Amino acid sequence: MELLILFWTFFKIGAFTFGGGYAMLPLIQEEVIKHNWLDSKALVDFIAVSESTPGPFAVNISTYVGREVAGIPGSICATLGVTLPSFIIILIVAKCFEKFKSSKIVKGCMSGLKPAVVGLIGTAVISVSKTVFIPDGFSLAIFSDIGFYVSAVIFIICLILALKKLHPILIICLSAVLGIACGYLL
Repeated sequence: MELLILFWTFFKIGAFTFGGGYAMLPLIQEEVIKHNWLDSKALVDFIAVSESTPGPFAVNISTYVGREVAGIPGSICATLGVTLPSFIIILIVAKCFEKFKSSKIVKGCMSGLKPAVVGLIGTAVISVSKTVFIPDGFSLAIFSDIGFYVSAVIFIICLILALKKLHPILIICLSAVLGIACGYLL
């Protein structure tokens, strides 16, 4: 039964989110926590790992959650669940693209979806930021925690490098090295 729940949960996530992994993050977070598959901290930790490993974010995280819940069969069910809707939709779109590419309805739909995706990504940024910078809720005590400052410095360095158009792979590698170094020094 757990395998079916994993498949169906990730199928819904794959079917009802547009814009890729980041847009899926709020749904993934809600479902994973609602089913008690991972807690918020474990989820954020794996989001960081998922970002620094090859492959699509949604596939990486669904595979991980599935494995945590039900081993290898769980990872297969969750991964199939999250990828199958996209596969089906792209087959339909490819078949119908020429017929509908100039449709006002399709253009209007895409115009409405774009800001919604940005909003979903923004929600994910806020949610992950809260977990990284203020995991126990906001209080003045966070300013006495060295971890807060380490996270803030790494964030600022990476933000500056991203704005300077440094390749994302280099930024991810640098942030991992900085995190490891800070872990040994502190």
